[in-house]
Amino acid sequence: MDETEFIELDGVEKVFEVRRRTGFMRRERREVRAVDGIGFRVPRGEMVGYIGPNGAGKSTTIKMLTGILTPSAGRLRVAGIDPSRERTRLAHRIGVVFGQRTTLWWDLPLRDSYRLMHRMYRIPDARYRENLERCVELLDLGALLEVPVRQLSLGQRMRGDIAAALLHDPEVLYLDEPTIGLDVVSKSKVRGFLRDLNAERSTTVLLTTHDLTDIEQLCKRVMVIDHGRLVYDGSPAALHEVGESERTLVVDLEREMPPIDLGPEARVVRVEGPRQWLAFPAVASAAPLVARIASDYPLVDLSVREPDIESVIAKMYVSDSSA
Repeated sequence: MDETEFIELDGVEKVFEVRRRTGFMRRERREVRAVDGIGFRVPRGEMVGYIGPNGAGKSTTIKMLTGILTPSAGRLRVAGIDPSRERTRLAHRIGVVFGQRTTLWWDLPLRDSYRLMHRMYRIPDARYRENLERCVELLDLGALLEVPVRQLSLGQRMRGDIAAALLHDPEVLYLDEPTIGLDVVSKSKVRGFLRDLNAERSTTVLLTTHDLTDIEQLCKRVMVIDHGRLVYDGSPAALHEVGESERTLVVDLEREMPPIDLGPEARVVRVEGPRQWLAFPAVASAAPLVARIASDYPLVDLSVREPDIESVIAKMYVSDSSA
């Protein structure tokens, strides 16, 4: 296998047959093309964002990469393996965290789930202990090991799932919304952990998320899928340029005032009493804008909101249709 092409997709399609009732004793059958001719390569050791709106085909792609689903057409390989034909063999080389679906045992303490995985994957004892200790320390799981999974918060369980996916040293890790439900500190820990994992062990990571900050802090490459087709493949910065995306400054002033004037760098999009919303290009730094507002206006509080993926993609289509 060519190591530069660790994950390979060529013209991959997935079509589902859907039946719906159209009348008494009558049903209509139609095809839904969840993935429509996708092709890309991911080199070994690369961390790639794979994003798009809900229903775009992201999860379907991941399920085909893990062997859960079989492609309707096209060619797909992971580490030289056809996932749908050799799913058991591939399982020892991949790790998966599926968003809000846990791989942990619901009624068992976290530690017991890890012990079961130790046996299932036949992980050598020394390697298991080393990996578990590292994950527990870096993901701050020490106080949670004796807690039943059902008693964990979503954020705690997500960290537990990430650790579980890494106990057997997978070569590739599929992550679906790994920072969902996490507070700011926990998000920072998870991002740092994934960054170190990728750097130290050259683990290939395919990350799906609705948080563009995850992509910007972790990935040098991002792919956008919409309606089952790949519509963008490049850097996160260029994605913002193509989509003309904007971040938002939410400014709370001491009192109601006329719209804040920052010239062409930002525009006021909404005013409600002492609170104002200002939009500015996502590729620009917020620092000089914050400094000017703090200097020229009676500022009480300020926050920055990132653009959501749906709005970025929507603007991409507007740009394409008007070109």
